[in-house]
Amino acid sequence: MGKIHWKIVYGSLLLLLNGCNSQNIELSNTTLAVSQTSTQSIQGIPSAISTPMKSGTPYSSPPPASFPFSEPGPFFAGKHTYTIRDESRNGREIFLAIYYPAIKRIDADGNPIIQDAEADRSASPYPLILTGTNSGSYLFRSHLATYGFVMVIVSSPGFSYMAPWNNAVIDGPLDFLFALDVLTSDPPEGLEGILDTDRVGVAGYSSDGFFSLALSGARINPENYLSQCAQAPDMDLPLRPDLIKYYCSLAKRWDEFSSQVSADITKVSAGLWQSTTDHRILAAMPMAPDSAWLYGAEGLAAIHIPSLIIAGTADDLVSYKMTSCYVYDHLVNSDRYLISFIGKGHMMVENQEVIRRINHFAIAFFGYYLQSHIEYADYFSEDFVAQFNDLAWGIYKGE
Repeated sequence: MGKIHWKIVYGSLLLLLNGCNSQNIELSNTTLAVSQTSTQSIQGIPSAISTPMKSGTPYSSPPPASFPFSEPGPFFAGKHTYTIRDESRNGREIFLAIYYPAIKRIDADGNPIIQDAEADRSASPYPLILTGTNSGSYLFRSHLATYGFVMVIVSSPGFSYMAPWNNAVIDGPLDFLFALDVLTSDPPEGLEGILDTDRVGVAGYSSDGFFSLALSGARINPENYLSQCAQAPDMDLPLRPDLIKYYCSLAKRWDEFSSQVSADITKVSAGLWQSTTDHRILAAMPMAPDSAWLYGAEGLAAIHIPSLIIAGTADDLVSYKMTSCYVYDHLVNSDRYLISFIGKGHMMVENQEVIRRINHFAIAFFGYYLQSHIEYADYFSEDFVAQFNDLAWGIYKGE
């Protein structure tokens, strides 16, 4: 991850939380059983401990590699770029960058062919992971594809990581869902039969993590959001004025904003808007996701898919206590996990070791829930995390 890229967007990551939510697609009764389509472990991936580990049980000798899934997997990764057009929303153009398992071939100069490389169909179709621009381009890159996933980076037109909350809280998730529909019905040439769009995960850091929560089924709670913004200047855990301005920009124009959103989305039931999700989305990895005010406890309780949250305990931009821990506490209707990076701030994603760990946990989590690698649970378990004194399982209780 080029450090300079994150420096360029530091002001964005200062705010990099931006939001999303709502759509007319109601949360369905998704079956959360792990798919049985892919039951065979990929050759070359480290095998897990034969017996499931119980809390407090040490690893047997010899110990596992520190973060085995941080190393590239057995597949070569190709890349394809694709622009799609949503005619139902004024011809909105959405740019996609797709990383996928590919056949490794060499060009005349001896360099591997990456762009539009021939797809590797040996274990297809591959589960799909949807993410945003920063997370896909600087964190994951081609890593997920080397473990038998297709990663799709969705670039929403007009979205800026630096802008205060605006209509992107709706438009962003809708772009992801439109991309999923197009990839299902009309995949790019050469990738037919490669994408398993019935096994989908969403992942992202900061603003991209916000999108991940929205796509998981969280529902906007207008009353909670407007109340939080009204109280923001006097909160016990004070926020900087620039962050209050960032979060609460929608509160000042709520009626105008609401009127621009589809009536199907703003239809209220139990005080909540409708969710922007899809029954094919089966697991989510929202990292430092900022959306607690927009959803509240009731809106987060609408999520019914497994979630892995990653956050730094010293994050003062996307507050560890007010956001990441709050979100974790209120995912009461799904499997949920929180891995805390002790002493790390929002910009921990400039650190290569942090990136390695994030990639490891992504492979372990999605491999378990989307690829049926039951043994992968050991690699994001409490016992695994307990090996490292700079990580904490669940909410960190230290200073």
